[in-house]
This record gives sequence, structure tokens and C-alpha cells, in this order.
Amino acid sequence: MTDRKLHPKTLALHAGWRADPATGAVAPPIYQTTSYQFHSTEHASNLFALAELGNIYTRIGNPTTDILEQRMAALEGGVAALAVSSGQAATAFSVQNLARAGDNIVSSTDLYGGTWNMFANTLKDQGLEVRFVDPTDPEAFRRATDARTRAYYAETLPNPKLTVFPIAEVAAIGRPLGIPLIMDNTAAPLLCRPLEHGAAVVVYSTTKYVGGHGTSIGGLIVDGGNFDWESHADRQPLLNTPDASYHGAVWTQVVKPLGPIAYIVRARVILLRDLGSALSPFNAFQILQGIETLPLRIYEHCRNAQAIADWLAARREVTTVIHPSRQDGSQRARADKYLLGGYGGLVGFELAGGREAGRRFIDSLKLLYHVANIGDARSLAIHPASTTHSQLSPEERLSTGVSEGYVRLSAGLEHIDDILADLDQALAAAG
Repeated sequence: MTDRKLHPKTLALHAGWRADPATGAVAPPIYQTTSYQFHSTEHASNLFALAELGNIYTRIGNPTTDILEQRMAALEGGVAALAVSSGQAATAFSVQNLARAGDNIVSSTDLYGGTWNMFANTLKDQGLEVRFVDPTDPEAFRRATDARTRAYYAETLPNPKLTVFPIAEVAAIGRPLGIPLIMDNTAAPLLCRPLEHGAAVVVYSTTKYVGGHGTSIGGLIVDGGNFDWESHADRQPLLNTPDASYHGAVWTQVVKPLGPIAYIVRARVILLRDLGSALSPFNAFQILQGIETLPLRIYEHCRNAQAIADWLAARREVTTVIHPSRQDGSQRARADKYLLGGYGGLVGFELAGGREAGRRFIDSLKLLYHVANIGDARSLAIHPASTTHSQLSPEERLSTGVSEGYVRLSAGLEHIDDILADLDQALAAAG
């Protein structure tokens, strides 16, 4: 296309695709197929042996999905990507690709609730330990590390605390030890590029801001290609010892002629092949449509969220506003370091009236949707004490950092006057 390094706004429209060579179609086609004709027995043999890359079966890869993967890898500055059926699948695969029963990872405590539960319970039942540490102290990651620690995990802009994670500091601790930092960047696409700060892998729920339209669930893993897995063979055995699940392949050696993509290739041909969390070609197409407008949408989300946070801060019904712009000291400095162009589209606030005020507020909304999602083009709201946290014990609720009167808003793309008008009447009803 060009020898110049393209701006993310341009990559969002062009990366991974120019036109269909057969028809000249500019829009990526939806390749709604299960399987693919091999050119010959030699061609089939080369594909299965990873001597060359290509299409085998849509559970493993698909041409429409491949465009999505190339585009997201380009936007993140990575070498390759793997699209899967949901953000939860992406998170699970990102960890399971390095750690097995008896191993552990060290994770930030500040996580999306679904990820916390997966780490604390589901992975634990599979024999994989997750050790939770306070991200405000980067050295806590080092203290929790032992000989069987395979990765560090965190969210760039964690929900609900919205305290930006110290990416470079924790990545610098892990790299000399052979431990990669995996960053979930779901809430901050384009605002933050974790690979540039030392992360090795980036995870997305493309359901949220990347897609943006609230129609298609998906997930994605980006391999930064910037981590030397081979030099840390003892620390990373799944990539450096014969894999019985793929004819004894040693991943750092088998894929070397193809580039620094050992991590993402193993995730594709082992985890995606065996566990089957494939993204449908139709959803891949839908998410691609969203990416085309992501550079425009994400900053409008940020502007509306900032306006909401400032407006809420002056309301008597609100005791606390949770937003990166309203944090002090090192937390605000970290947000300014890692988030460029805006502080994200999420805002949290606490109502003086507690749980019942939160319920009344939600039930009084007329414009904002009451849904379990973020990053939609529409403005969204939820009261965790009535939903995700309703079954938690008082001690567990306290550990989440969310009060009974906490409400989370995902600022959409409506005119700010209309958003504030709906918040105003709902706050009045909440008392």
C-alpha cells in the first residue's frame, strides 16, 4: 500500500485488506464457509505441518477473521493476532497458552468481575493458581513470583475503580525473570498502546469499544512479538519443550521461519483447535465495521464521559465521582502517562442514599439503557449492587471497592445535553 508508517486512523480503514482480487470488492467479504479446498496433497501437508500459513478449517482460521486479526495487530503495533468468540475466551486463552496445572500467574486485583471469577474459581478448579496483588505497589508482583509463575495479568483501565495500571513498571519487573505482562486493553483502545510500554500480549473484548455497535460478541489476543520466549526456556516450558498435542513441536523452533509468532501460533493450533472458541465470520465482519469508526468514536466517548464526571461532581446527591481525571497525585500522573487523548468512556459515582437510591436512579432512566455492557454507541448504566454483586457477601462486596450506592455509566455518543438531562431527572427521582 505504502512504505510510510500509517497513522492509526488510516490503519483502522486499510490494514489487512485492499480489495478482493477476484471481484475488486473493496469491503471485506464474509467468507461463510466451514472448510477450504487444498491445492494438492503437498499443500495440505505443508499447512498442517506449519511449513506455510493458510486456511484449513474455520474453527482454526477464516479469511474474514484474518482481516480482523491483521487490522488489530497493526493498530496495536503487534506481529499477529488471534480472534476468538468472546473477551472471556481471549482472557482464558492468553493465560492457558503459557500456564498449566501446577503453574501460577500473578494478577492485579483490579479486574472486571467476570475475569476475577474465572481466575479465582474456574482456573483454580483446573489446577492453575492465580495470585492477586495490589497494583498500586508494582513490587507486589515480584514478591508473589516463584519458579512456576508464567505470566503477569492486568487491565489498563480497570472497571470499576478506573485506576490506570502501571504497565511499564510491572513489565520491567517481569522481563528479566522471563515473565510476560498480559494487558487487557478493552476499555482503552487507541488511547493506550500497552506494547509500547513493555507489555508482551494485549487482550480485548471486541464486544465493547472496538466493535462499538452492541451487536456482536468477540474477543482478540495480540502477540507483540517483542518477548524473547526462547531465552527463558525454563520459565516458559509450553513454548520451549515438545508439545505432545502437536506431534512434539517445540513452538519457538517450529515457527521461527515464519517470524516471532510462537505464542500466537500455539494459541491458534492448540487452544482454538481443541477448545473451539471460534469467532463467526459474520461477527468478524461486524467488528471490522466498528473498527473503521473507532478513531472517531473513542474520543467522543472520552469527551462525553469527562463532561458527565464534571457535572456529577457538582451534584448534592453524589458523594464520590470515579473517573481518572478526578484522581490525585501518582494515580492522575499515571493516567496522563498511559492514556493519550482522553480518559476513557466510563464514569462511576456513588449516591448518598446507598442501595435504594441506586435502584431508584436506574429505574428512573429514560434515555440511558440499563444493560450489562460497556463501550456501546448508546449510553449505558448499571447498579452492581442490584446485579453482578447482589449475591456477594458483605465482605466480598467490600473487596470489590464498590459501594451499595455505586452506579457505573458508559458514556455513549448522544448529544451531551440529552445525556445530562436524563441523568438530572433520574438523580432527582433517586433523592
